[in-house]
Amino acid sequence: MLKVLFIIGSGSFIGGVARYLTSRYIQNTIISAFPFGTFTVNIIGCFLIGIFYGLSDRGTLMNDEWRIFLTVGFCGGFTTFSTFSNENLSMLRDGNFFYVALYAGLSVFLGLMATYLGNLTTKIF
Repeated sequence: MLKVLFIIGSGSFIGGVARYLTSRYIQNTIISAFPFGTFTVNIIGCFLIGIFYGLSDRGTLMNDEWRIFLTVGFCGGFTTFSTFSNENLSMLRDGNFFYVALYAGLSVFLGLMATYLGNLTTKIF
C-alpha cells in the first residue's frame, strides 16, 4: 500500500508542477477574462487520460503501477476541477455570464471528446 501511495504521490507532484507551469504560461500569454490556462490543461489532461486508459486496456503495454502513476497520479495532479469551479464562481461574481456558460459548456463537451479521442488513438495505432 505504501508503494502505491508513493507512486500516486510522485505522479501527482509531477502533474501539479506541469499544470502550474503550463497554465501560468498560457494565462500570461493570452490576456483575457476567460481562464485559458486551466481550460487548456484540463482538455490536455482529458486527452492524456484517454490515451493512458486505452493503452492499459490493451493488456501488456502498461502494468498497473504505470497506469496508477499516469492516471491517478499525473492526470489527477495535472487537471483541476477545484480551480475550474473557483474560476466559474469568480466570473459569475463579475457578471461574466457568457464566459461562465462558454467555459463550463466547452470544458465538459471538449473534455469528453478529448478523452474519447485519446482512447480512440490507442485503438488506431
